[in-house]
Amino acid sequence: MHWLTVEVFDGADGAQTAAGWARAWRDSIVEAAVTGGAVFWDEHEHRWGVVLEFTFADESRRDAFRSAPVLTAALDAVPDPVNGVLVYPHRGGGDGSRNPRRPRPVVRSGAAALPLPDPDADRIVPCTAACEIAAEASFGR
Repeated sequence: MHWLTVEVFDGADGAQTAAGWARAWRDSIVEAAVTGGAVFWDEHEHRWGVVLEFTFADESRRDAFRSAPVLTAALDAVPDPVNGVLVYPHRGGGDGSRNPRRPRPVVRSGAAALPLPDPDADRIVPCTAACEIAAEASFGR
């Protein structure tokens, strides 16, 4: 799967919002994506703007959609075209994993100490009892 993510931020002056931009351009962008071979698309609204994610079966279709005139026109119309838009070829906001990250253990001064290793754990003790039994059996005592 080949992702294309478009992140649009609200305008710096607050007059134009990314949600308003998405309402104006969503239908045209999604139509171009689906016509261009998108197999999945999703939209997320955040307090800072919107994220549009598109999935394509192969890289050439994704790249063709990236250069589509309707997407170029939509990106030119974002509230802040200089600092308010990101377009990148992977899933938005992270490494593409749908699994959440596991929390790391908290390191604090009151944490339990690890047990000290046993110094005798690696010591080899010869077995003399088996040798004595075998010697008794062979000598017939």
